[in-house]
Amino acid sequence: MLDANLTQQLKGYLANIREPIELVASLGDDAKSRELEELLNEIAALSDKVSVVRTDDDSRKPSFLIHRTGTDIGVRFAGLPMGHEFTSLVLALLQVGGHPSKAAQELIEQVKNLDGDYVFETYFSLTCQNCPDVVQALNLMAVLNPRIRHTSIDGGLFPAEVEERKVMAVPTVFLNGEPFASGRMELEQIVAKIDSGAEKRTAAKIAGKNPFEVLVVGGGPAGAAAAIYSARKGIRTGIAAERFGGQVLDTMSIENFISVSHTEGPKLAAHLEQHVKEYDVDIMNHQRAAKLVPARHEGGLHEVVLENGASLKARTVILSTGARWRTMGVPGEEEYRNKGVTYCPHCDGPLFKGKRVAVIGGGNSGVEAAIDLAGLVAHVTLIEYDSQLRADAVLQRKLGSLPNVKVITSALTTQVDGDGEKLTSLTYKDRNHGTVHQVELEGIFVQIGLVPNTEWLKDAIALSNRGEIEIDARGETSQPGIFAAGDCTTVPYKQIVIAMGAGSTAALSAFDYMIRLPDELSEAA
Repeated sequence: MLDANLTQQLKGYLANIREPIELVASLGDDAKSRELEELLNEIAALSDKVSVVRTDDDSRKPSFLIHRTGTDIGVRFAGLPMGHEFTSLVLALLQVGGHPSKAAQELIEQVKNLDGDYVFETYFSLTCQNCPDVVQALNLMAVLNPRIRHTSIDGGLFPAEVEERKVMAVPTVFLNGEPFASGRMELEQIVAKIDSGAEKRTAAKIAGKNPFEVLVVGGGPAGAAAAIYSARKGIRTGIAAERFGGQVLDTMSIENFISVSHTEGPKLAAHLEQHVKEYDVDIMNHQRAAKLVPARHEGGLHEVVLENGASLKARTVILSTGARWRTMGVPGEEEYRNKGVTYCPHCDGPLFKGKRVAVIGGGNSGVEAAIDLAGLVAHVTLIEYDSQLRADAVLQRKLGSLPNVKVITSALTTQVDGDGEKLTSLTYKDRNHGTVHQVELEGIFVQIGLVPNTEWLKDAIALSNRGEIEIDARGETSQPGIFAAGDCTTVPYKQIVIAMGAGSTAALSAFDYMIRLPDELSEAA
């Protein structure tokens, strides 16, 4: 199961185990059970603190419990946690084995003090880059608090269970048998969802902060670069982000980041956050901005009001709130979101194995999605509004070679239909002839571009007719002392490397703005 390089790395990690652990296996007679047995034995051979026990007492087979000997501490995996989940496996082995977590001590104590009995189940897919964050967070909670239990389930190996529980997107989490959450979540968000007083405590803590000289709003590549460049100038810098990493977290493969031939979005996002933490930057993660109140006079303090009610003030503000997937905006789309309508083919594709799906969008993203899905599903219908596909020629040639793909151009999707629990079809209008058609299917993957996260700024600064923040070459907006960078702006190309450069430009411009303020203005409130 493990190659020589991976085996050597894992052996080094397992040297950090402090307490003996057992890998308690429940196996069947199938091929995946034999693979799991092989994997567990390979792991146990790398450390004298790890042993394998076969009990076959769990209803899900193959599955295994990582159990700290002589305690109630343990986490369970149903399936083989390889692919994106291999890191989750390694961390679970270490943490159950007594190796301390790097989570903030305040957060660790919050988990330990949670009152109640919590049984979590998380459905993941091995190709989902968002799933490991949820799996690892809940595993850690189960290690820290004996009243918390967690099982991670590979949805691709348990299709009947996925069908019965109507899981149509990953990660999907159940708590005590009831739906709890769907989509990427970090430890702080999960704890806040359980601990009802957490949000108020966080808001009070943020409200008590002194004004910043530079406040960055948004934690993607542009925001990270802006924070680093600001902090390097020795000025008081804060960064408030809804999720550190932004869209990068949803990017499966990155092959055009100069000097790095290949990386994955979550890995790059982790590196961005780690780099920012090397500087004196006040990071406020999981904070969504709700309103911007520009200073009443030049050199005064701008105010950013957060959704939790707290406010942050700063001499200059750099807006880098990025963008999100554009929706179709048709009846039924919201109703069947995560019930067949999805926006991430890499994450959710395995859940539609052998089924009929549609991809909306004929650009590079849409065609790439159709190509990937064609290897998993029974049939793909690609629907494009324009009269021709807009994807690169090499991608179109590949798409045309696939026997289970149908391309429909000049088509306007008008409705998503379902039975109340899951989608069953979509309706589109032929733009050339005006005829209406219905396509029966089980999944829709929407890939029609991005929309800037700027709704909260409409009455504060100038926006283009597409909702993008209007900026000049220096990243300046229509309000003195407020700058912007990245995909939320009028910059013509939405690329990671461009966003980083724009964030750096905005930070340098903000610094230049401050040092040129007359003394009486820079000292004014």
